[in-house]
Amino acid sequence: MQLFVGLGNPGAKYAKNRHNIGFMAVDRIAEDHGFGPWKSKFQGELAEGHLDGRKVFLLKPQTYMNRSGQSVGEAMRFYKLAPEDITVFHDELDLAPGKVRVKTGGGHAGHNGLRSLHQHVGEAYRRVRLGIGHPGRKDLVTHYVLQDFAKADADWLDDLLRGICDGAPALAAGETEKFLNAVALRRAPQDRMKPAPQSAPKPERAGTDTNPDAEDTAADTRSPLQKLVDKFR
Repeated sequence: MQLFVGLGNPGAKYAKNRHNIGFMAVDRIAEDHGFGPWKSKFQGELAEGHLDGRKVFLLKPQTYMNRSGQSVGEAMRFYKLAPEDITVFHDELDLAPGKVRVKTGGGHAGHNGLRSLHQHVGEAYRRVRLGIGHPGRKDLVTHYVLQDFAKADADWLDDLLRGICDGAPALAAGETEKFLNAVALRRAPQDRMKPAPQSAPKPERAGTDTNPDAEDTAADTRSPLQKLVDKFR
């Protein structure tokens, strides 16, 4: 039995925020893998299902980000799980938008949701770090993460969430590389889909046929005899 946790803030006001990409990830897993309905439990929303035959609970704490650990700790104790049975999806400022990394243990790097998890669960849980990029200045971070994703982010964000769903069974099986490969396949560079560059068309000469394969005979004033001589030169 495993617990997949998405971090975010509850309510429509925050639903499309960068800080809520963890909620988005588990929502997509629930939808694409046919999990049961979301139910209010453990100070959060809980859905139950299976990934590659393994029982998995999805949890979205409704305690706001900085108290996420209360909800997760309550669920962990109820199901008698160890920290190693918990996987947390969260936004990561230190990764470029759309990049994904998986790690187990380590510090919280100032992330309020992870800080709370450390307090209630410990450090040994697995994290799926979902890159959202950095605004460039520390004083802009709070405003940045609590802003909605831009329209320009829609394509890579959708590819990322689809990749997470593709790889979710591998993640539940502990196959990290297989999970990351599934994400990478969805995140293939956009330029692979761009048409190959074409050479510029040659300028047309006045009075000639617009068909590029047509022979230009209008200016040929040679006599038939001269053409024959020129052919064998």
